[in-house]
Amino acid sequence: MTAPGGRDGPATFARRYTKTWVHAVATAALTAFGTLTVVDQRFAAVAIAAYVLPPVALYLRADGDDGTDGTAIASPETGASATETEAATPSSTDATSAGASTTTAASAGVSKWTAASAPTDAHLHDAASTDTGAYAVGADGVFLADSGAGWDALLSDGPRAQSRTLRGVDAVGDGGVWMTGDGGTVARVDPETGQHVDHSEPAGDTSNLVAVAATNGADGEIVLLGDGSGGVRRGDYRDGSVAWRDPVTPGSGSSLAGLALRTDAGWACDTSQRVFETTDGGRSFTDSGIDDVSGTLTDVAATGAGPIVGTDDGVVYRTESGSWTPERVSDAGISAVAGRGDRWLACGANGAVFERTAPSDWERVTTPTAESLNGVAVGESRALAVGDGGTVLERDGR
Repeated sequence: MTAPGGRDGPATFARRYTKTWVHAVATAALTAFGTLTVVDQRFAAVAIAAYVLPPVALYLRADGDDGTDGTAIASPETGASATETEAATPSSTDATSAGASTTTAASAGVSKWTAASAPTDAHLHDAASTDTGAYAVGADGVFLADSGAGWDALLSDGPRAQSRTLRGVDAVGDGGVWMTGDGGTVARVDPETGQHVDHSEPAGDTSNLVAVAATNGADGEIVLLGDGSGGVRRGDYRDGSVAWRDPVTPGSGSSLAGLALRTDAGWACDTSQRVFETTDGGRSFTDSGIDDVSGTLTDVAATGAGPIVGTDDGVVYRTESGSWTPERVSDAGISAVAGRGDRWLACGANGAVFERTAPSDWERVTTPTAESLNGVAVGESRALAVGDGGTVLERDGR
């Protein structure tokens, strides 16, 4: 909401102010001067003034037109501060020597991404998109779905009504939608009816599940579950029930960061900077040979050219014929990646969405939000990005 005369209302201003460096400095000053009250009680007044006066001064000085009065505060409508134009350049010698691309500045004009009206303000962690529907999961067990008529909350507190956070979602093209989360939460949704069946605590396992990947199998559906201890468990779904296999641990036991599966071919990545490949649908994995990763791996996705992985250092790695090539996408972290054919997506903090539609050509595109984005998905007809505060962004997937 914007106050008359163009200035943001107090609530909107406060929400944006808490994300600025000024707020961080004021908070530090409050703590420092508050500590000195043991020496002199008058430092209490100094502490309060140091914390209260900066936002008051900024609010009163706000011009209301472009926010360029000295401290730019990110706007949900523009998706970036008025002074921000990101043109990330390669900062890694390896990325530069490998021919990594430079991310171009966000394009001016009308964004191809639009903000959808979602019936939640919970943080959303992951998304999936198919030819017939789109899905998102997040905090408190929320599960959102849109089959073309708008977003609905099919679940508001999880498959067992326990409000456990859901962290992963994946959809089988002509089958079910699988979700996973804390406390061993697993469920399958029938996209035609919207009804879910609970499959939580597979084989009695209550580990937190951080990733999921699903695909069609020879006699049903294959689902892989990744947990916080680096384990991957395969389930074979047929005629309404799941036969769970014992989990395998591809790496050293570090938490899984992402899973991707296409028929029997799939990939897993963990927070120890390792990527693993399976050719038998998750029954076993081998190390893919990625080395010298810049940052910590955050996600993996399958594309038409093979897998890609993202890192919290802003680099996306792609592989061809077993050799990994880094491409610097951003100076900030990448939280999730997605791919379909030659259409690749990545997302991060401050409403950042990056698209790659040509070799070595990543571009940060304009989005209508400044919220952190945690998950992306690409379908035949729709692409998605989801994030904090119930944010759902959409664009034509073609």
